[in-house]
Amino acid sequence: MSTNAPAMVATGIGVTLGAATVLDDVSIELQPGRWTAIVGPNGAGKSTLLSVLAGLRRPDRGQVQVGGMHLATLPARERARQVAWLAQQGEADGDLAVRAIVGLGRLPHQGLFGSPDARDLRAVELALEATGSTAFAHRRLGELSGGERQRALLARVLAVQAPVVLLDEPTTHLDPPHQRAVLCCISGLVRQQAAVAAVLHDLTLALAADQLVVMARGRVQASGTPGDPAVHAAIEAVFEQAIVIRSIEADAGTDAGPRWVALPSR
Repeated sequence: MSTNAPAMVATGIGVTLGAATVLDDVSIELQPGRWTAIVGPNGAGKSTLLSVLAGLRRPDRGQVQVGGMHLATLPARERARQVAWLAQQGEADGDLAVRAIVGLGRLPHQGLFGSPDARDLRAVELALEATGSTAFAHRRLGELSGGERQRALLARVLAVQAPVVLLDEPTTHLDPPHQRAVLCCISGLVRQQAAVAAVLHDLTLALAADQLVVMARGRVQASGTPGDPAVHAAIEAVFEQAIVIRSIEADAGTDAGPRWVALPSR
């Protein structure tokens, strides 16, 4: 159950690159204990929005607040404690072992010259376990497959234990079992009252979220729950009716409502 106060609020965000308007008056709220999936076609502005929310790009217009504070005014270390970020093409030194990579997620708490304490070590172990990375924690990043690398970088994000978590295509390179593991990680963050926002191309995965934001041409086209007919219509429209949203019934004996899937249109 989320609290009343949003963990992050972006209001009237605008980003212009050259003559192109990449984001145009975008507003979004991320609530504690809820997962928001951001979807839309290529060029919709999804990754740019996430980079603005992470404080990596200053918007030309609008503002972002995290925990009631203006993101732009926070010192870098405090911002890193408040917002954890996984880029679409995560960067890390391939010569470092996975455990060391995950340990970098604790730097905002330790400081650059600090030493890890018991809490830091525990956070690293929990992040490795949550992403299924413990078995290759001793290996160097450059020795890993694409899926293993993605899980290691996700573990680094989890180790931060930030109240806001931003993920840009977290299921890249992952097969279905490990995609499911990522969704379990997200569910765990939500249970811990983190506010999670993830850009996803896989619409069926996105429809498992608590909230969807549908974007196209730099603007929010719709926002609502996975079962909202207006959200379904917006998704179908921004993908030019190439897909349809359909429901499938939950397993018998459960009290879960219908699940939603995206299917190619005929």
